[in-house]
Amino acid sequence: MNRISFVAVTAALILSSRGVSLSEAVSDSSHSAQSIVPDFGPNVLIFDPSMTNIQSQLDTISSQQERNQFGTNRYAFLFKPGHYDLDVRVGFYMQVLGLGKSPDDVVITGAVRSKAPWRGGNATVNFWRAVENLSVTPTLDQQTNIWAVSQGTALRRVHVRGNLTLSDGGWSSGGFMADCKIDGQVNSGTQQQWLSRNDDWGNWSGGAWNMVFVGVVNPPAGAWPAPPYTVIPQTPLIREKPYLFIDGGGRFFVMVPHLETNGTRGITWSSGTTSGTPLPIDRFYLAHPEKDNATSINAALKQGKNLLLTPGIYHLESSIQVSRPDTVVLGLGYPTLVPDRGTPALTVSDVDGVIVGGILFQAGTNNSSTLVQVGTPGSSASHAADPLFFYDIFCRVGGAAAGAATDMATIHCNNVVGDNFWLWRADHGRGVGWVLNKNVTGLTVNGNNVTLYGLFVEHCQGYQTVWNGNGGRVYFYQSEMPYDPPNQPAWRQGDVNGYASYKVADGVTTHEAWGLGVYCVFHTGQIVADNAIETPSVPGVKMHHMVTLRLGWQRDSGIRHVLNGTGGSVISNRQATLN
Repeated sequence: MNRISFVAVTAALILSSRGVSLSEAVSDSSHSAQSIVPDFGPNVLIFDPSMTNIQSQLDTISSQQERNQFGTNRYAFLFKPGHYDLDVRVGFYMQVLGLGKSPDDVVITGAVRSKAPWRGGNATVNFWRAVENLSVTPTLDQQTNIWAVSQGTALRRVHVRGNLTLSDGGWSSGGFMADCKIDGQVNSGTQQQWLSRNDDWGNWSGGAWNMVFVGVVNPPAGAWPAPPYTVIPQTPLIREKPYLFIDGGGRFFVMVPHLETNGTRGITWSSGTTSGTPLPIDRFYLAHPEKDNATSINAALKQGKNLLLTPGIYHLESSIQVSRPDTVVLGLGYPTLVPDRGTPALTVSDVDGVIVGGILFQAGTNNSSTLVQVGTPGSSASHAADPLFFYDIFCRVGGAAAGAATDMATIHCNNVVGDNFWLWRADHGRGVGWVLNKNVTGLTVNGNNVTLYGLFVEHCQGYQTVWNGNGGRVYFYQSEMPYDPPNQPAWRQGDVNGYASYKVADGVTTHEAWGLGVYCVFHTGQIVADNAIETPSVPGVKMHHMVTLRLGWQRDSGIRHVLNGTGGSVISNRQATLN
């Protein structure tokens, strides 16, 4: 595997902590640097344009990971600035990252693509893969870059110098794209649902069930529900996900983009770079799954370090605890946290500005009350001036192994922003069954003024999402009810059949959501959910553009109403919509 030398920059540490520019930090530290060699571990491959064996390395790992849906290997590919002629095939647990200050600093001619030949073009389980901070000039697949993916994936800060297609002939099911520029057309193909946030493209074509566009330049024309487009002109509150980059001397930094609170539209790097604060890599503790546990990681966090989790599976004897304001926690190559003793995998205190991104949380065999806990019950501080941000947060119960969690993610804090969540009680794989992978709820929100861009929650045994706080906003929601209730009495609450997917609690007075899709597939017989969505009937709670679908054809099964006893049934029909 490849290694790269880094430089520790003492002066840059001080300057960047004060929020100065990268150029100032690098300039002031250039005479005091000492060489170090941070260890990203064996599954992080670092490439530069002078290397001649890149394609063979990529091909070996891509072939291994193409079908490796529940395997244990995880990888990150880091490309130094420059030009490459490559076909980068992105499979399970693979993250491809450019190391430039701008996406255009890394230029790949050929493809950076995700296809589904292993399932005849059906990409509905092409999960857990991501591409960030690079440009690609597509010369394959009729000069179109194919990104046929479903949940648990991300395109961020990517420049496609051509066309982009979101399917591979068969169905694909869900996806997320943010801060991307597509010079040509985006063709959604058979993609069932999609969230685009702060993107810029030539044009968009197609749409199946639920396509949401937030802060996008040149969104498609059309009115819900035909085509199924929901357009929000500006993104009200965002800080783009931090990213790795190297400077001209080969020194590694993590750029933390600035907070935007006044509404944004389009990409952050149209001028070449993104405005933000660079943190030298020395300010991060680099954790490794073969040697680190919660004890060693927490010791580093208490010393004031940020955290970078290198690829692999971490078995935790207790929770990773983030208690310092503005701590940055990032994962490389889908690191997976497994709480072995029934604790949360991660807890975050009720403090300002914490950033967490790029982590897969997997339930252990001992039931956890929640896998991700943000704040504690009764958290009341306002973080409006410095919100907490969570990016590419993926949780699963079952699938890779038997596991149990009452809740997957619980948000007690106020002023939290989530950007691409997939919370999944497994419907296939190992340890899957009504009594095998027990999980009640995907997301519970108790804090006020919590915003979610891209919320995917599937197959939980109770409500998929429970919202107890005021001021909540959700931009795009996709959910499937559980496939496997054994019978109606096992999935009923009093005289109500089933559980709504999206539940806004009775005491909530303000809440708003746009573009909600709730689907059902009941494998075991005549199962009915009375409502897809339940909310209080008050003026401050507003739901826009809702769709329900019955994906299976079980007789006398389905969803009776879209919202609060209104909207059509999909017990005998396939689809119902409500404005």
